[in-house]
Amino acid sequence: MKELRGTAVIIGAGPAGLTAALELLRRAKVKPIVLEKSGYMGGISRTVNYKGNRIDIGGHRFFSKSDRVMHWWTEVMPVEDTADVSHRLTYQNRERTLAATGKKGPDPQSEDLVLLVRPRQSRILFLRKLFEYPLKLTPVTLRQLGLLRTFRAGISYLRSSIRPIPNEKTLEDFLINRFGRQLYQTFFKSYTEKVWGVPCHQISAEWGAQRIKGLSLRTAILHHLRKLFGRGSKDIAQKDTETSLIEKFLYPKFGPGQLWEEVARRVCAEGGEILTGWNVARIHASGNRVTGVTAVNERGGERHFPADHVFSTMPVKELIHALDVEVPHEVREVSDGLIYRDFITVGLLLDRLRLGEKGRKNSEPLKDNWIYIQEHDVLVGRMQIFNNWSPFMVQDPAKVWVGFEYFCYDTDDLWKKPDREMIELAIEEAERTGIFSKGDVVDATVIRMEKTYPAYFGSYDRFDVIRGFVDGFHNLFLVGRNGMHKYNNQDHSMLTAMTAVDNIIAGRHDKSNIWAVNTEMEYHESKDGSATRPAEDSSRSGVVRAPVVHTVRESSQ
Repeated sequence: MKELRGTAVIIGAGPAGLTAALELLRRAKVKPIVLEKSGYMGGISRTVNYKGNRIDIGGHRFFSKSDRVMHWWTEVMPVEDTADVSHRLTYQNRERTLAATGKKGPDPQSEDLVLLVRPRQSRILFLRKLFEYPLKLTPVTLRQLGLLRTFRAGISYLRSSIRPIPNEKTLEDFLINRFGRQLYQTFFKSYTEKVWGVPCHQISAEWGAQRIKGLSLRTAILHHLRKLFGRGSKDIAQKDTETSLIEKFLYPKFGPGQLWEEVARRVCAEGGEILTGWNVARIHASGNRVTGVTAVNERGGERHFPADHVFSTMPVKELIHALDVEVPHEVREVSDGLIYRDFITVGLLLDRLRLGEKGRKNSEPLKDNWIYIQEHDVLVGRMQIFNNWSPFMVQDPAKVWVGFEYFCYDTDDLWKKPDREMIELAIEEAERTGIFSKGDVVDATVIRMEKTYPAYFGSYDRFDVIRGFVDGFHNLFLVGRNGMHKYNNQDHSMLTAMTAVDNIIAGRHDKSNIWAVNTEMEYHESKDGSATRPAEDSSRSGVVRAPVVHTVRESSQ
């Protein structure tokens, strides 16, 4: 066992927390103590096992344009051996193969610790018909839309292209500028408002800039044409492909939680500690440093953990309340005004799905990973088909294992519904939309997940007040989705943790490079291995223009 120097307390065992733990051990020789209030690893990236049928909460594609993250994932779990894709990627100007040269990857039929290479397909259910997502202006799409809608969509898109809304302030502005008002109202408005619970004109345009910055009708059409004429990339890194348009991704055999459980095992094997069932009650500070954390467990026990460094992935609102120092009134006010959306998955085991193309045999399953429900007369927002993420997610391959996903607040009546009523609601909405019938249901379960989505409304437009305060503690690092109140994907949450460890090693107190790790930002490698990126507007998010420590080319998944 190597000698470790110093201690870092890490609040939360999600992707950011566990990445920080392993990075600290291997690169900084610092002992991590991870405090996780639940009993599982992975946060919202966990896998729920219900009678051998596994649920991926929200769906987690293991794809990143960050070579650093791809390298990290494939070191933890090797990629299955496949002959139809290139497994090459470049990291810090060094080419790397995901499967070692001359050595076959593991066979998932006989080995469990393996990343599968999976095809990606998503569609939109609208007017009880399935439309390709991202949109493809194929004859089928045009026929399903109808001549009048197609004509209106074209005129609307041309109008937005010629006279875009200046100074985009809202998500509605953002989407109209890229798709036109008609397509926005047809394919985006209903689903997005189900997710957030407020009209799109009340949501900051920053959400779009984080999640779908590079996607527009133009990019979707160009991607389709490249694919049509055989110019699409077969490299799994897909560097030249907009994230929302990727066609394959990596995925753990038993879902995302499998990878994070393996990371947790390695953390403990290499000298770290992971304590489950411990909830942080107080964070102690003196001057510009955090000195330790006090946590309590379900049995009423209390422990104090002294710390040289503290990483927080807990919701910002809870972090501010846990600090035992005087917090300025404005900081507390902004913190209390932050809003989170909560998430319910109804897992349904089926004999069959009835939704699909005309003439499709009932026994042939759909190929979609998920289907966005753009119908206005149901509450369900999205349906996952877990068989298509990994065939090993369902115990009986003859069955179809799906997840109906609902978005709400934990104060809503929907959140408070008993499990039986949530299952009945999902079945009724499935029958209404023609997805499946009540008689197709074999079994069902309900999973609730609090604070899944940090919202870009409420007091969010004043978040820089909080950031200015917490950044004043030199050894406190806010990382991850809830830790930073940013709608990060899994890979970006990991990069925030990696960058924080970079800063510890470099003795850097300025945290602007952590906040700069942002969905859809592009980092470009230069020949000497240094990283550069375009300057960005910091007026809304408080992002400071600064050099980036790590060398990656970064974008969203």
